[in-house]
Amino acid sequence: MKQYKYILLSGLIFSMVVMVSCGGSKKQEAQAESTKTKNDSLEEKNEKTVEFSAEQYKIVGIETGMLEKRSLSGTLKVNGYLEVPPQNLISITAQMGGIIQSTPLLQGSTVKKGQVIAVMQNQDYVQLQQDYLDTRSQLDFSSAEYERQQELARENVNAKKTLQQAKAQFYSLQAKLSGIKQKLLILKLNPEKLTADNISGNINVYSPVDGYVTKVNVNVGKYVNSNDVMFEIVNGSNLHVELNIFEKDIPKIKVGQKVRFKLANESVERIATISLIGKEINPDKTIRVHSVTSDGRSGNFIPGTYLSAIIETTTVEVDALPTSAVVDFEGKKYVFIVKEDHPQKKHAHSASEKDSVKEEMGESYLFQIVEVSTGISEGGYIEVQLPDSMNKTATKIVTKGAYDLLSKMKNSEEEE
Repeated sequence: MKQYKYILLSGLIFSMVVMVSCGGSKKQEAQAESTKTKNDSLEEKNEKTVEFSAEQYKIVGIETGMLEKRSLSGTLKVNGYLEVPPQNLISITAQMGGIIQSTPLLQGSTVKKGQVIAVMQNQDYVQLQQDYLDTRSQLDFSSAEYERQQELARENVNAKKTLQQAKAQFYSLQAKLSGIKQKLLILKLNPEKLTADNISGNINVYSPVDGYVTKVNVNVGKYVNSNDVMFEIVNGSNLHVELNIFEKDIPKIKVGQKVRFKLANESVERIATISLIGKEINPDKTIRVHSVTSDGRSGNFIPGTYLSAIIETTTVEVDALPTSAVVDFEGKKYVFIVKEDHPQKKHAHSASEKDSVKEEMGESYLFQIVEVSTGISEGGYIEVQLPDSMNKTATKIVTKGAYDLLSKMKNSEEEE
């Protein structure tokens, strides 16, 4: 009997131990589950997720995509200005001094090649034309006399000295006439049409090129010396883009590279090509780089106009996204990835959420903001590098509506 009681007592004790053990195990499991839930909640909070209702998703027009391979050009942003090459900047000077009788030019006036841009007057012009006619007459007489003396010399009638004098006189007058003729041609006077009846005290000054006037240094009645600049005319058909490149960036620059530039007073992008790289470093540690514009409307450009430019240095294949996919936030670059790729039922987690707008209790989309590294940008696309922990071939990224998601995230943080 005693043995039976002992067995029964032992059984009861064993049962109690088992029950206590099971109860403790379940309690530990519950605590572990609670801890896991809290950690998951904390992790999700640290991930900074954003939730959009189905209606918000539709209104904003969210679009998603994947990283794609694109060939983008490495670029260098620089500043510069328009410059006139020496052969296209013309200074108009008087070949002989004179008084300005008339001029139609004002600064900014457009001129055509061969157009009369000024009329000058001087008695020296009259004297030059008179000297030409006198010398021509003397040369005619000297030529006849020289031929006569040659004929007499063949017949041994005249002295050899007389023939030599006639010859010297003829060649001297010939040289003198040729010199005066060149002076008349420089003044744009035609010696072949000059007679005693059309000698003039006025000369016309003609424009040597098509272009526009940048400087007018004369007025009617002003005396101009032969070395005075009366006008400056720019032929704008071939203006250059002068770029200031910092010394450290020169290794990236090569002749033939494309330059995209915008003038300070325009939004139109134009194209030029680097033609020459300077060899002198300026005091501000920059080097001048010359580029030739290929724009057909360069005749409308104004020398000295400030411009901003982008030089296309190299072309590389990179992982890229539309620029609209990348947002700036607190000085860093981010994208939004799709946390859930299908609508899910949104559940309220607190009493305050239950009192919120009812449509938020329907289907929703979840997105996570992720910091990324960016690189070169061109043509609406930008190089993007996702964190190494992400599978770039399987990660869906918001390509349209990213800033709307950022705004929603900011508002949510302020409400908290």
